[in-house]
Amino acid sequence: MATEGFFVTGTDTNVGKTVLSALLVAALDAVYWKPIQTGVSEGTDRETVIRLAEIPRTQTREECYRFDPPVSPHLAARWAGVRIELAAIRRPVVERGKRLVAEGAGGVLVPINESEMMIDLMRHLGLPVVVAARSTLGTINHTLLTLAQLERAGIAVAGVVLIGPENSDNREAIERYGSRPVVGEIPQLDQIDRATLREVFRTKFDVRVFA
Repeated sequence: MATEGFFVTGTDTNVGKTVLSALLVAALDAVYWKPIQTGVSEGTDRETVIRLAEIPRTQTREECYRFDPPVSPHLAARWAGVRIELAAIRRPVVERGKRLVAEGAGGVLVPINESEMMIDLMRHLGLPVVVAARSTLGTINHTLLTLAQLERAGIAVAGVVLIGPENSDNREAIERYGSRPVVGEIPQLDQIDRATLREVFRTKFDVRVFA
């Protein structure tokens, strides 16, 4: 039986979570959702996914929390005079047969309020996690730390996706020391559109993981 969807997190901010989310949305014909969005003043990831995956707005769901400053959710919420409440974030309804791709903000230990972090949101939503990681120098440490936190929290991990130039040594190290598979790679792309994303999924991903 197919999973109800995936939660895309990253080893860091600006690592490529939104491109990975757009790829999964395009490849799986899934519904996109960003529960907590900061940096609205600079544009939203929802708009980016609509453009890259070439999907209608109806194939996305509205954010639960939106903040203008491009800062950590806990700080953006504090500046806005609100508190992010996990109980207020509920997995949206999607059409029968559709899956949901939820995208986090930053990495697993990004705070969302004074006592909870992004990893608590992942546990709350109950979707298997796909970790977006750079393929380049530094990725081994960042990825292993992320995987260790997810394992400690008892969260199911579908696998890691490496983004950037191919690096077989880093891939091997992550799989060996992280005990989780690299389930896909997104190379440097001159052009990003729906057709390109679907082709990368077909040729660079273990599609069985997402079946």
